[in-house]
Amino acid sequence: MGLLVPSLNVCPRSRCGLFWVLVVLLLGSSTRVAFSDSKYLVGLGTYDITGPAADVNMMGYAMMEQTTSGVHFRLRARSFIVAEPGKNRVLFVNLDACMASQIVTIKVLERLKARYGDLYTEKNVAISGIHTHAGPAGYLQYVVYTVTSLGFVRQSFDALVDGIEQSVIQAHDNLRPGSINVNAGEVMDAGINRSPSAYLNNPSEERSKYKYDVDKEMTLIKFVDDEWGPIGSFNWFATHGTSMTNTNSLISGDNKGAAARFMEDWFEQNNSASSESVESAGEGIPRRVSSIIPDVQSHHREHELLELAASFGSTPGKPATKTLSVAGRVRSALRKADKPSFVSAFCQSNCGDVSPNVLGAFCTDTGLPCDFNHSTCDGKNELCVARGPGYPDEFESTRIIGERQFRKAVELFNNATEELTGEIDYRHAYLDFSQLDVMVPKQGGGTEAVKTCPAAMGFAFAAGTTDGPGAFDFKQGDDKGNAFWKLVRNMLKSPTKEQVACQQPKPVLLDTGEMTLPYQWAPSVLPIQILRVGQLVILSVPGEFTTMAGRRLRDAVKQVMTRGKNEKLHVVIAGLTNTYSQYITTFEEYEIQRYEGASTLYGPHTLSAYIQEFKKLAGALIRDQPVEPGPQPPDMLSKQISMLTPVLMDTTPLGTHFGDCSTDVPKNATYKRGDMVSVVFLSACPRNDLMTEGTFAVVEILQDMDTWVPAYDDDDFCLRFIWSRPAKLSSRSHATIEWRIPQSATPGVYRIRHFGAAKALFGSVRHFTGSSSAFVVA
Repeated sequence: MGLLVPSLNVCPRSRCGLFWVLVVLLLGSSTRVAFSDSKYLVGLGTYDITGPAADVNMMGYAMMEQTTSGVHFRLRARSFIVAEPGKNRVLFVNLDACMASQIVTIKVLERLKARYGDLYTEKNVAISGIHTHAGPAGYLQYVVYTVTSLGFVRQSFDALVDGIEQSVIQAHDNLRPGSINVNAGEVMDAGINRSPSAYLNNPSEERSKYKYDVDKEMTLIKFVDDEWGPIGSFNWFATHGTSMTNTNSLISGDNKGAAARFMEDWFEQNNSASSESVESAGEGIPRRVSSIIPDVQSHHREHELLELAASFGSTPGKPATKTLSVAGRVRSALRKADKPSFVSAFCQSNCGDVSPNVLGAFCTDTGLPCDFNHSTCDGKNELCVARGPGYPDEFESTRIIGERQFRKAVELFNNATEELTGEIDYRHAYLDFSQLDVMVPKQGGGTEAVKTCPAAMGFAFAAGTTDGPGAFDFKQGDDKGNAFWKLVRNMLKSPTKEQVACQQPKPVLLDTGEMTLPYQWAPSVLPIQILRVGQLVILSVPGEFTTMAGRRLRDAVKQVMTRGKNEKLHVVIAGLTNTYSQYITTFEEYEIQRYEGASTLYGPHTLSAYIQEFKKLAGALIRDQPVEPGPQPPDMLSKQISMLTPVLMDTTPLGTHFGDCSTDVPKNATYKRGDMVSVVFLSACPRNDLMTEGTFAVVEILQDMDTWVPAYDDDDFCLRFIWSRPAKLSSRSHATIEWRIPQSATPGVYRIRHFGAAKALFGSVRHFTGSSSAFVVA
């Protein structure tokens, strides 16, 4: 594999440019070149993947009525590349999305091949999702994952593929000599086991080895550029992206997306994370804006500010350009052109049975704890709902769980001293999980041959979880099923006797692995992958491993890779990576048939199959042997069906314009920190333009008596862009922008501005903007 030479324009100094020119010349000879004192080249990148903020079903809870209607904060793709000069490299992409998608991965790899040749392939590229349940759906290619989104949603798909590609381009162009440090520690109070009855079915001697029934450890890597110093961090920690509930309709990265925003702002605010203490990082959500905007108005008395604000009324809606939205982004305005942006990703791990709703599950009618084994209240799963730490405020729960991860990440980042050294390597294979031969231990000694099964979902799948209960009379822990729903099932596809026997004790509700109309309902060919950077080993898995399942897999791989060696490895599971195939439980947890067991598609020996095949990959990696690539997964993009109604046109009432402020702030309004400011604009469907790398909303502060400067945008936790129609099929719509004034806000004169794009009857799209009257924050 050839050595990538970083772009010359990443180093502003003429001496650096000369250095890289000399490197290029030297690379033309057979002489091996030493890159500074660093063994690695490191590069990071990030890009907007927010997707359609209107009308599109959200991925995760599988509730058709839960459709997007605005933005809590934007979604991003974050990438890192680590390369050994002249040798191997790996690329890891973390998505603020529910999960990776096989068709997204296929198309991203096609684009990378067209751009970079064989530098980035299925072997050394991992694309992972954080598992937020508050992002647009419709970007997976299998029927069962697009039913509630009314099929495939091209905008969701394109936003992901385009954003991933752009984040990788940034990371590739930013490749420069650097080093990587690693650290690990426990995150407390950010997750509990939501299926404890299943966990308790694991052998007691195995459970006794662990202090908790969920994994508390966060593993973090810190990237340090030889010239610029720290440039980013990625960490892996297990907790579900379900702080935002199934009643939410605003696009959100949930707790992990929030943690990433907090850490990136914290670093930029303090310029150098290495000088900041953990205590100061934990005082609240960081805001770099308030420390950068000069406090030029604080010496004014309140009545003087009110007089100044009174001179700025709301501006009528007027035509605009897309560039105005991009220019309005706070983070774009503050980015330094001659230095890479700090990138921080909070990646997902074995989160299968881990809930961020740490107060536990209670009955909504009585307030009492739910039934332990079935998570029901008087036999009804709908009444059993988990509570986050900010209950009943889901936004507060998201903030708290995000901040707990952020605080630990800062601590690990500041104290990361163990440097990664050693070679970069990887192994990858595709496997048909519908018919794998697996050797498992036999009672009384020895082993026996078993098989995995075609994909199927059990009755308890329809019961949902305490994070998002299902409906009807389904319940967790159901290993029998009932006659009525079996009759309904048989109208779709009746499972064969072989399938029923293979999936035991799971009663088959949906035989998805054997349903092929109009195309495949569930995957059968799945990727498994190991990426290694020195002491760090990343296990890329295409699903949600439970706590104990993840522990078994990590231990098995570690034993293979350290056999006969006194070597310390950091082995992490990167969940929901490269594609998605739901859950993976232990054999014992599968027997209980909670939601996770019912969603373990390939039968009771699924985990054993993963462990067997990952051990083969690990053995091949340490012996430097190739592995069989296996069967290729299908590319079904051309077969996708979409029934989502397109945007036909947008209108406003006669005599008004898009961007007009229909509900303004009160006259002579003064607000204090902690208050909510709310403004409503005449708007248009956000699907007309996703405002990628731009913003639908911005709070501006007045400077120098006549200059408005962006202070907060729709990527800030404190600002919400809420879109609505007066009726489902109406061509009219409104944008409500809510700003909860942070405690760190600079006193002064502010206004709220809205950007949008409206569609005419014949398809042309025109951008617009408008602003509220000015008001005072005292």
